[in-house]
Order: sequence, then structure tokens, then C-alpha cells
Amino acid sequence: MPRTEFIATAYHVPERVVTNDDLAQLMDTSDEWIVQRSGIKTRYWVSDGETGASLASEAAHKALAKAGMRPAELDCIVYCTCTPDHFEPGNGVFLERALGLTDIPAIDVRNQCSGFIYGLSVADAWIRTGQYRRILLVGAEVHSRGLDRSTRGRDTRGSRSSGPRTTPLAASSPRTCMPTGATPRTCGWTRPDWRTTRTSVKS
Repeated sequence: MPRTEFIATAYHVPERVVTNDDLAQLMDTSDEWIVQRSGIKTRYWVSDGETGASLASEAAHKALAKAGMRPAELDCIVYCTCTPDHFEPGNGVFLERALGLTDIPAIDVRNQCSGFIYGLSVADAWIRTGQYRRILLVGAEVHSRGLDRSTRGRDTRGSRSSGPRTTPLAASSPRTCMPTGATPRTCGWTRPDWRTTRTSVKS
């Protein structure tokens, strides 16, 4: 049975940095008040024209470059978010279009804070069953547009930010599982060629 391997990871954040002092101009709060409760001094907010899908596209290109992969080598996209740009269709298809793709499945997983873990479980199951070999897993949120910017919302406004993280996952073929302290060589780990032709899946 194939195993799932993390090939690379990447993230991208908006350019706009918002400090605690900036928030103090919008609500009854202070740098000291926020730091004491969260340890946070800055966060990232989206600007006009930026969306969850556009941020995810930037992170995806970075992750694919690290992995030495092209978007066309992906078999599937799993996009995890609780702040989609649209109620429907999901952000996954907008990311697919941004990557220049048109013919692979792209699903959204909307399980709030644990969404990335649920998405990883889905991607891992698909790889283990052989349905797909290369999956782009994305977790992206744009909280900065949807929270109360008045004093009433200061308990959550100070700790919320925006930005995605992505990781390409791929099938590998270990002959044995890797025990603690072992190395890929001693366990016969075979790293696959990510550039092989995509396997078609027939229904």
C-alpha cells in the first residue's frame, strides 16, 4: 500500500501588517492589553483585491517550486477553509483556475480550526487507496474581513489574521515501515518520481 509523504511546505501572508497600536486607533485596547492576553504584537490583514484563493495561489506556487513540481503534475486539490471567498462554488476550484488547471478534482473542507487535519485525513486516504498520487493540501483563512472592529470585538480581533499554508503530498513506496532511529536506506525507502505521468482513474 502506498504511504503519504510531505514533499514541501510553504505559506504566504498579505503585505498589510497591522500592529496593536493600529488596533488601538479602532477600539478601546492597547498593546499591553493584547500582549498580556495573547502574546501577539502584529497580524496580517488582506487589502482590496486580495482573496483567500489568490493568497493560496501564491503559497501553492512556492510549495510546488520547493517540491520541484509543476501545477500540471497535481492530481487533486483539497482546500481547507472556514472563510471561503464565496459560499459556492468552493475556493478549491478558484485555486485550480489560478494554477492554470481545468481537469482535476478540487474540494473544500470546512471544519473550522481542525479543517487542515480533516483535509490531511482525506488526502491520505485517497493516496493510500491509490486513487490519486499527488495532492495539493491547502489551509487558508481570511479572518480580517469578517470580525468586529469595534471595542465589542476586541477579544477576537487582536488574535485573528489572514494567510494560507500549503503542502504537496505524494505517494511513496516503502517496503517496510520506518522504526524510530532507522534511516531511509536501512528500511529500503523508495522515493518516487513526482514527474511520472498522472495515473488516470476510471469509475
